[in-house]
Amino acid sequence: MGDGRQATTLFESRGNETKVTTTFDAENENPVDIQQQGWQMILNNYKKYTEHQ
Repeated sequence: MGDGRQATTLFESRGNETKVTTTFDAENENPVDIQQQGWQMILNNYKKYTEHQ
């Protein structure tokens, strides 16, 4: 990210499914649980996108 923090997303094949795990460096302005919710929303939207392609 532009401020030096990093995020890593891992895709693991599990038969007909894929497990997606994102690990991120939290920022200091917002609580970590709010940041986790934000990342989860991104992943949920990605899931919807890929299921409709």
